[in-house]
Amino acid sequence: MFGECHAHALMNGVNYREAVALHREKANEEAVRQCLRAYQEAEVSFVRDGGDPYGVSELAAKLAPEYGIDYRTPVFAIHRNGHYGEIVGHGFDNIKEFFRTIFRSRLLVAATVMVLLFSVLIFRMFQLQIIKGAEYQDNYTLKIVRERTLNSTRGNILDRNGEVLAYNELAYSITIEDNGSYDSTKEKNKLLNAEIADIITALEKNGDDIINNFKITVNDNGNYEFTVSGSSLKRFLADVFGQASYSDLKYDKKLGYNQAEATADQVMDYLKVTRFGISEDYAEDMAYKITVVRYAMSENSYQKYIATTIASDVSEESVAYVSENTSKLQGVEVIDDTIRKYNDAEYFASIIGYTGKISTEEYESLSADNDNYTLNDVVGKAGIEQVMDASLQGTKGYEKLYVDYLGKAVEVLEREEPSAGNDVYLSIDKNLQIAAYDLLEQEIAGIVYSNIESSGSEMNIPITDVYFALVNNNVIDIEHFSDEKATENEKAVMHIFSGRQQTVLSSVTSELKGASPAAFGSLGEEDQDYFTYIINQLKEKKILLQKSIDKTDEVYQEWQSGTISAQEYLNHAIAQNWIDITQFTIDEKYSDSTEIYDALCDYIMDDIATDTGFSKIIYEYLIKAGSVSGKQLCLILYDQGVLAYDAEEISSLESNAVSPVSFLKDKIKNIEITPAQLALDPCSGSCVITDVKTGELLALVSYPGYDNNRLANTVDADYFASLNTDLSKPLYNYATQERTAPGSTFKMVSSVAGLATGVITPTTQIMDKGVYENISNHPRCWALNHGYTHGLINVSEALRDSCNYFFYDVGYRLATNNFSTSYDDATGISKIQEYASLLGLDETTGVEIEENDPQIADEYPVMAAIGQSNNNYATIQLGRYVSAIANDGNVYEYTLLNKVCDSDGNTLETFEPKVRNTVDVLDTTQWNAIHTGMRMVVENLSTFDDFPIEVAGKTGTAQQSPNRPNHALFVGYAPYSDPEISIATRIAFGYTSHNAAEYAKNVFSYYFDVQDAEELLNGQAENVGESSNSFND
Repeated sequence: MFGECHAHALMNGVNYREAVALHREKANEEAVRQCLRAYQEAEVSFVRDGGDPYGVSELAAKLAPEYGIDYRTPVFAIHRNGHYGEIVGHGFDNIKEFFRTIFRSRLLVAATVMVLLFSVLIFRMFQLQIIKGAEYQDNYTLKIVRERTLNSTRGNILDRNGEVLAYNELAYSITIEDNGSYDSTKEKNKLLNAEIADIITALEKNGDDIINNFKITVNDNGNYEFTVSGSSLKRFLADVFGQASYSDLKYDKKLGYNQAEATADQVMDYLKVTRFGISEDYAEDMAYKITVVRYAMSENSYQKYIATTIASDVSEESVAYVSENTSKLQGVEVIDDTIRKYNDAEYFASIIGYTGKISTEEYESLSADNDNYTLNDVVGKAGIEQVMDASLQGTKGYEKLYVDYLGKAVEVLEREEPSAGNDVYLSIDKNLQIAAYDLLEQEIAGIVYSNIESSGSEMNIPITDVYFALVNNNVIDIEHFSDEKATENEKAVMHIFSGRQQTVLSSVTSELKGASPAAFGSLGEEDQDYFTYIINQLKEKKILLQKSIDKTDEVYQEWQSGTISAQEYLNHAIAQNWIDITQFTIDEKYSDSTEIYDALCDYIMDDIATDTGFSKIIYEYLIKAGSVSGKQLCLILYDQGVLAYDAEEISSLESNAVSPVSFLKDKIKNIEITPAQLALDPCSGSCVITDVKTGELLALVSYPGYDNNRLANTVDADYFASLNTDLSKPLYNYATQERTAPGSTFKMVSSVAGLATGVITPTTQIMDKGVYENISNHPRCWALNHGYTHGLINVSEALRDSCNYFFYDVGYRLATNNFSTSYDDATGISKIQEYASLLGLDETTGVEIEENDPQIADEYPVMAAIGQSNNNYATIQLGRYVSAIANDGNVYEYTLLNKVCDSDGNTLETFEPKVRNTVDVLDTTQWNAIHTGMRMVVENLSTFDDFPIEVAGKTGTAQQSPNRPNHALFVGYAPYSDPEISIATRIAFGYTSHNAAEYAKNVFSYYFDVQDAEELLNGQAENVGESSNSFND
């Protein structure tokens, strides 16, 4: 209630003369309080008092707060005598006295100033609203000062000769910043989600996509699933639920589950409903995309004025959309940006890697040492991009600017330009790298081609395996068979598949639920494959808990031996609590094992009905049976754009003028279908080329490669998923990560060990008796399998012939101190380990990218001496080792780097391989014995007949599985008399080491210009004459 009066605190409201008399000597506090209590009871909260000369109003104003009253009293008041004059303020009797009183007042100046200011204000308002109102309305902006970061341009990556491998291309990106003003969270979610939906719709209409680094994706079956696991998943869950670490996650009563165990569906529901308030009116796909953007924005929410990039490298149409709608898009901007580009991507991706938006884990790691990183940064994700990120990043700039109420820049106040990142030069020679890669692909293609339907091959590749490979490695997209746009060929195959699928599902159901299930061992091969797949899937999805299984359990052992059915095994697994029922049912709690088993069967049947892997097994047997023909699959290659449309070839296939076998072999020969696409044996390989005088890496080849352009900037999620499921493993660096037994390429280590310890000399001769009788397993020399032995030979001749018997004996001599003591495994192994370590095989090479640790054999010295036992090395480690052999003992620390320069070309840092150690245990004669043996190896290889460059080398064959071809290896150097380069190569499952040697010869031909490059690099599968899978070394 609002009360206003003049001198109420002084007057009693009855007789003002008595009131004045009461206060004339001194303001009566009790009377004032009585008045204030009356105001309080009447709920008066505000009083404006006219004032009085007795101090009553002042006392009232002082006491009023005790009664919850805001009491205001003026300093000055004027009244005509007889009308409260003398009581309040100053009295007057006539107009003349009134003006005299005013002019005598001390407040005259203040009043005058107030009148003037008010007059100016009225004039200014008139000018703004009437005279210039229209003009100012048009130009109105709300200006706010803010500071924002300016990203620097990432440095380039170049080869040793300045050839650009990675660079930046100007592009437009769209950013969004949550800078709106909202009355409530509900209003914010509604408006922000609607704006994001509009942007997404416009982007997709123009052929653009949002950036999606979200850790949840939608799989082929339309279900949500995490794209990360392990520590990355834990970090993601902690971020989602707003906890500092995974250990802080707990059971949430409101949500009804433990945050640490949240499923992808539960996380999506929490984000969509609880955090971001995404309406159910949005389609599921749109709701997911809005969640992706909102989550990305939330990662920057704690950093002021950090915009989130939601789309990069957008089209001009999308730029126009944002520009045309700038007045209604809150916080949305188009910015000048750069995108990372890679030249000759597949050749260098395994070295260079790629860039991408920083993850939470990366941010925490990088920002610990450098506070310039933000959660919106693009950083190196793999390879040199990751290793040299700090140098490539450059230094950020900043600008202070005015922004309007929509958050858009109006005027720049201050600006500091960013500094471009440094350029990184590699030791790699671009042209040599490309040539070595292409030659390797041609060699592998030639091996595959020569073994398809080859009666002379010891590991023949049936044509049905080639047909199925097209399906198995997703060259042909079987999901498209059921698409509404499927071709007649696709529909025909789908019809065949659907019929067979129903039969298979019925058969599986019968085995799982029937009264008389068959023992696994009595099932046919096809049915065994189905149930093997089902059990493996249960293990992979952690429904069948491998850690809980008692391997000594009698029923488990019966399952392993195939004497019981899958039905019996799974029922027993439930009884033994080996099955986690929470993984396949959460709606009901089952009371007995029968109900649990029924629920498990329902889960299995639902799963395999849509599971692509299970479908592929059905296709495999349809292809083997000829129900799905090679002709149909070859035609589908054209339907799906795998092969460029060719009317003549299609007609030839349709009319049976050319057989599917001939057609497909021709495509493999011309490398229109690559070995990597087929993912048959072989489909991968590696090569390391070193300057033996300086230790510089000139080429580091891993086949197959991949297109890192599709992973940089905005990740192509479908492509990334395809790389992870590709059976040829293109993301795996075969040069630095694949380890296999070295085979006979290890025999130079044994030679060094034997010569250095004195158990043999360059002239020591050992008789090859075929079977080595000194140890219990009686290993044989490979030559005996061909009906002969190598006779009496020295170390050089043993290397030439790759005589196992000779090196068995060297291993035995090392274990017996040259027959002076009894045989001791530990003694022999320690000697082999000592000299293998001296040659650099005990540790990684120092190369900057990921490299697996080598393993020197730690048992069976006799077998270890020929490269068997548990010796395991990466190709790059064999490369360093053979380089040390070539240069008489200098073991280098490898580096992929050459130098770092600033953006103006000034050298900031140089890199060169350092000598790790020198093998100084041999004299010149001993070194010559090894070099001579390696030279004779090459002289005996027909592939090097009439080769004008003297090459020294050693072949190697390593068996990984008796059911697959052997690994083919070759290490060597050239020229023999004055080595310039060394080469180490491995073709995994490449049949015979002669194939690796042939490839090495072609690399030497290219390097030394022995043969015209165009003739060598002809895009044709190499004419491989050797299909043998036997050991010849």
